[in-house]
Parts: sequence; structure tokens; C-alpha cells
Amino acid sequence: MAARGSPGGGDGIIVAVTLLARVNRAVAAVVGLSLLLTVALILAEVGLRATTRGMLGGTDEISGYVMAGASAWGFAFALLERAHVRIDLLHRRLPTLGRAALDLLATASIAVVAGLVAFHGWSVLAKTIARDSRSNTALEVPLWIPQSIWLAGWVWFAACALFLLVAGALLVARGAAGAAEAVIGMTDEVADELEGTA
Repeated sequence: MAARGSPGGGDGIIVAVTLLARVNRAVAAVVGLSLLLTVALILAEVGLRATTRGMLGGTDEISGYVMAGASAWGFAFALLERAHVRIDLLHRRLPTLGRAALDLLATASIAVVAGLVAFHGWSVLAKTIARDSRSNTALEVPLWIPQSIWLAGWVWFAACALFLLVAGALLVARGAAGAAEAVIGMTDEVADELEGTA
């Protein structure tokens, strides 16, 4: 990920954001693999039921845990790939600096929400660990395992959002609002440019 002709420098910041995007793509590949394995598990369950050879059991519970973890870890990937929904009615009509300011506000909002969820998620996990809570099913899964995976995804999402916020703010402070838009912006033109320079 790089911004062509970005004024005021910021190449190091853009390289760091590019690296973060690559890490998130690797995480997304792992998440995708876990989803594929879950699908295979569900298909095996369906197949066993169809042949009356019994059933594996617990696939609905396991798939729920996988979906929760995949969603939490997918948020950061979506953030770096600019896949989160943003209403840009005003955004497109502003000059570069105004767009950068709105992008910073949006990124700050995401960081705050992700941070709040992670903060409150930790208290839930702490209670689960203290009580040694297990799922009320035949599997009796120790709930700290899926909750830890879910919470780690939210912490990673909050960290990525905070990193992008700092990166965008530094670029704007250096007078590189165009580069900041390339890092945290959501316009189609910027997305097309990043695709061409990644």
C-alpha cells in the first residue's frame, strides 16, 4: 500500500500500514481456513445423519464459536481493506484536508468502539476464568477458550484502528493530507490507486 506523489513525506508510515495490511491478510487466510474446516465439519455431520450412522454432535456449538471468532478477527481485516460502511455524502464534496479530518474522525470512532468492546469483554472473560465456566452442553467446552479468541480479535481490531488513527494524524500534521487519505480514506479513487500500487 502506497500513496503516489504524497506531499510531505510519510513513506515510513505508509510502509508500516502496508505491513499491517499484509499481517491482516494473513490473519484473514487463517480465519478463512477455520471457516472452511467448520463447513467440512457441518457437511460431515449432515452426511452422517443422512446415512443413519449417528452424528458427531456439537457442530452447532463449535460453528457458533468459530463464527464469533471469525467476526472479531475479520473486523481489522475489513478496516485495512476499507470494507466498513461509511456514508460519504459530505466527504466527497470536501477538499483533501476536510476529507482527511472526517477520515480521522471515523477512524477515531472505530478505535473508541473497538476499545470499549475489548475493555468490557475483558471483564466477561475474567469472570469466566474465575468461575471456571463451561458451556451447558454435552461438550462442556471451557468458555475461556472461545471467549479468549473472540476478545483477542477485538483487541487486535482496536490496536489496528488506533495505529491507523495515529498514522493518519501524523501524516496530516506533516502536511500530507493526501497521503493520510490514502491510508485511512474511503473514496473509490483512493481505493483504486492503492490497488494499483500495492
